[in-house]
Amino acid sequence: MEHIRCNKCGRMLFVQEGNQKEDCLKVQKEWGYFSEKDLELHEFHMCETCYDEMVRGFVIPIRKQAVEEVL
Repeated sequence: MEHIRCNKCGRMLFVQEGNQKEDCLKVQKEWGYFSEKDLELHEFHMCETCYDEMVRGFVIPIRKQAVEEVL
């Protein structure tokens, strides 16, 4: 992993010696039939700031759950 950029704001996310040191949202969606994007794979990264901005605009709030252990 050489670098990761937030697809929304373009900011470079911190990577040191090939290891990601700043968490981000990674989305991968393989579109199937019944969409305008049949058989395309879309992927993007979003920094935490842009993620927070995006979910603030949701009509239905996201569901949050505490996690006891990080895998």
